[in-house]
Amino acid sequence: MSQACLPAAVTILASITAGVTTDPRFTRITIVTEGDDDIIEQIVKQLRKLVDVIDIKVLEDATSVSRELVLVKVRVEENQRQGVISMADVFRGKIVDVGTDSLIIELTGKQDKVDAFIRLLGGYEILELARTGITSLERGSDGVLYL
Repeated sequence: MSQACLPAAVTILASITAGVTTDPRFTRITIVTEGDDDIIEQIVKQLRKLVDVIDIKVLEDATSVSRELVLVKVRVEENQRQGVISMADVFRGKIVDVGTDSLIIELTGKQDKVDAFIRLLGGYEILELARTGITSLERGSDGVLYL
């Protein structure tokens, strides 16, 4: 009988997003994960093996800008509407749809801002919620790859 050892650190995939770039031949994929240096190094090594991968950058919080988009549909009665609108305003969210008994709010920001907004909506019935996942760019122009 053989035994398998589990690694000391566990990898957590927090988010994966993909979208077109300034060059329509390429898609940028952003993977957000947690793990120690060995885990991150192993992820990078495995990605480099993929034929279609052109470049890999490990982005750190201090040297990059990261954002996430969320759309939240909240059930609101007419007397609750202004409270939800005010809360969205504080978070710089936008009301993008108004129904007879609901609002859809669009909010963009760092993941902790999005999480905090959703927590504050806990007193209301969230009918639907869609999060895009995190996307990031490195600050400055030094790391830009021209093909």
